Amino acid sequence: MVNAGSRDEYPDEFGMAHFVEHMLFKGTERRKAHHIASRMENVGGELNAYTTKEETFFYATFLEEYFSRATELLGDILFHSVFSPGQIEREREVILDEINSYHDSPSELIYDDFENMLYKGHEMGHYILGEPEALHSFSRERILSFMQRQYQPSEMVFFSFGKTAFEKVIRQVEKYFCMTQEAIPQKRRTPPGNFVPHREKVDKNTTQTHVMLGCSTFSMHHSQKYALFMLNNILGGDSLNSRLNASLREKHGLAYHVESNVTLYSDNGLFSVYFACDPKYRDKCIRLVGREIDKIKKTDLTPMQLALAKKQWKGQMGIAAESHENSALAMAKQYLHFNCYTPLEDLFSRIDALTSKQVKEVAEEIFAAMPFELIYY
Repeated sequence: MVNAGSRDEYPDEFGMAHFVEHMLFKGTERRKAHHIASRMENVGGELNAYTTKEETFFYATFLEEYFSRATELLGDILFHSVFSPGQIEREREVILDEINSYHDSPSELIYDDFENMLYKGHEMGHYILGEPEALHSFSRERILSFMQRQYQPSEMVFFSFGKTAFEKVIRQVEKYFCMTQEAIPQKRRTPPGNFVPHREKVDKNTTQTHVMLGCSTFSMHHSQKYALFMLNNILGGDSLNSRLNASLREKHGLAYHVESNVTLYSDNGLFSVYFACDPKYRDKCIRLVGREIDKIKKTDLTPMQLALAKKQWKGQMGIAAESHENSALAMAKQYLHFNCYTPLEDLFSRIDALTSKQVKEVAEEIFAAMPFELIYY
């Protein structure tokens, strides 16, 4: 896991973090792209990667006996990629196609457009995939410059989830990963300033109206983040009995899909509600969302409601933890941002300690207003 994402790009580099993620699979000093692609696939494993606003992940899943193979491969692509001009041109076209396909999916695009609206003018207010104009300017020299600035060992976390002995993990990392730290300026990220309320309508010529409502909230380091996560789970989380789903879909039959989400970054965060519906029901759905938010702001959870909310959330977390891939990725992110890992049992204890008062106070704080609204029509 590399502590480098789209917010670390200079204005003329928008899309570079994602572009580098792709290019690291396209050839090293000792391997061509098809050798990289087949190295883990040949033994039934997988090699994957993705980019966020603050991190880039490179990871492999495989049988334990191929631990050395996976570690060597990851070290090779991270420290020995060649970025040939021919591969740069080919991958540029691949990403341009990815951008075009993304714009064909309004239910996905609206999340990025909403963040761009929220963070307008800030380092976080642009697409992770970048824009076509910027992509055409990327060269080998500019890629190497970004790599030198961002891909330093001190900005990386190596994570392993499995039965491999820790001593072996250390030996393999020391063998295959470059530990030399170059003298570069310390990474600096600028927190967003005051958020200016904004509402926007965009004509996407879609059959349904797609709507996102939201507000800014605190960062992943805030002491009340668990109360916020519980609030989100109650209001519009994954369960069919979330309050928004019960209201907009089950009771009124106005929307097939409605959800709320919390995204916490290292120095800020956001809360959002998304739904899609027939255009004639849009305003009614917005009113119903506001009604459910008002309820959770003004009314304490009963002891029974609180107990059920805790039980449900713990069950969801326990099931999610059965995915070793998800657990490994979560472990890496926690080590990067907190220098520790919180076991599931400790998370359960923190959930058990939550009170109705905490949930209500967080609701009152972040829902003082929902000043951001984006509508595709």
